Amino acid sequence: MKELAAYLMLQIGGNSTPSKEDVTGALSAVGVEAEAASLDKLFADIDGKDIAELMAAGKEQLAKFGGGGGGGGGGGASGGAEAAEEEEEEEEEEEAEAPAGGGGLFGDDGDGGDY
Repeated sequence: MKELAAYLMLQIGGNSTPSKEDVTGALSAVGVEAEAASLDKLFADIDGKDIAELMAAGKEQLAKFGGGGGGGGGGGASGGAEAAEEEEEEEEEEEAEAPAGGGGLFGDDGDGGDY
């Protein structure tokens, strides 16, 4: 999967036909080792195929899975809004409680003196 992601990112970046070396180089640049077997399988699977067509076909197959499962119960449309308001209130309370100036994190105890 990481090999496919790197391949697609290289394409988005302007390399219309990334090679195995390109994919390996992109992955190693971020400290990830490419798996040779996965890389070989990827290139065998996409050999001679148009990536845009493969993506469109995959998107059609994903549509067959249907929608996601529902989450919460009963609150209706207002339930989500109320939950969002509660979260905002909690965040505001946390911000108000946060100590100013790093809370002594950098040696400032609030007395105004140097270390």
